[in-house]
Amino acid sequence: MELWQVPLSFSRLRMFPFFDLAHYVASVLALKEQRGVVEVSVRSPLACWFSAMLYCFGGSVLSSLMLGEPPVAFLAKTINILLASSVWYLVFYCPEDIFCRCFSFLPLRLLVAGMKEVTRTWKITDGIAHADTVYKDACLIMVAVGWARGAGGGLISNFEQLVRGVWKPETNELLQMSYPVKVTLIGAVLFTLQRRQYLPIAKHNLVFLYTIFLVVFKVKMMLTRCATSPFAPIKAAVCQMFFGSGKAPSKVKGESATSSNGSSVCDQPSEQHHEGAKKKQAKKTE
Repeated sequence: MELWQVPLSFSRLRMFPFFDLAHYVASVLALKEQRGVVEVSVRSPLACWFSAMLYCFGGSVLSSLMLGEPPVAFLAKTINILLASSVWYLVFYCPEDIFCRCFSFLPLRLLVAGMKEVTRTWKITDGIAHADTVYKDACLIMVAVGWARGAGGGLISNFEQLVRGVWKPETNELLQMSYPVKVTLIGAVLFTLQRRQYLPIAKHNLVFLYTIFLVVFKVKMMLTRCATSPFAPIKAAVCQMFFGSGKAPSKVKGESATSSNGSSVCDQPSEQHHEGAKKKQAKKTE
């Protein structure tokens, strides 16, 4: 096979069963690492299972809701549900935690993480293609659905936390966007531009290059144990250019200001009045 045929052959890869299995393993392992999930698995296995399914199929649920389709459509894929459920059971209930110990081996963990990133590309492109069939040539909808399909597990994390009895609105991905959600949004924009023929590159070449980027940076972040997004310098420059310096607005003068003795400015007049009343009472007693 010649070198120029590699991207074309790569774009024809089938995700089921190996890549989908890697996606399920990585997703459920990430769920188990969340605080309090092990306790939930003992107290309520059904809630734990539902959380795992949202981690594995969150993109399908969210994209279906956005397109006005049944959010339970993913349950029709019986084989996928059984495969993901088997992974969930092994991760949480395998004797001596043997399954998780096997995937704590770094090379195997890197392999699973890389294969999961491959599935992300396919989810983005499938979401964009699906949105284009429902809303023809609607670029914003194509971007939104591709983003939801590729990063749905992160975008509905607050709902998944509610299933486990946790409510943390400050962890909303729109407020604090994680690296997977950011890179999925960029991918959704790129593949939408390519589909609308605004980007002069063949789809299989873009799929190959984008997937290589995902896998390389994911492996690098895991090896270096660095959670810093590679887009951080670009984000800082853009925010400073278009949205100000990024500094928090200064407080209004007089608001929450304190005097040197620790009392607030608003309390000073009342204290002075109290001291004056004491002096007058002292004069009267004299």
